Amino acid sequence: MSDLILTPNIDGTDDFYADLLATHDGKTKAESDTINARLILILANHIGDRDVLTQALNAADIT
Repeated sequence: MSDLILTPNIDGTDDFYADLLATHDGKTKAESDTINARLILILANHIGDRDVLTQALNAADIT
């Protein structure tokens, strides 16, 4: 079982954030929501570890 990494772990964090914002630039709310949903599914597929994905869901749940 792997553990979810919650500490900074992205090379070029600021560059990635800028790219993420640029991806949404000029999009409607619906288009941005679609991009986010696709990105989540693409990254979840890449991770592939169901235990890690469950940990991520739990970490993201604000209720």
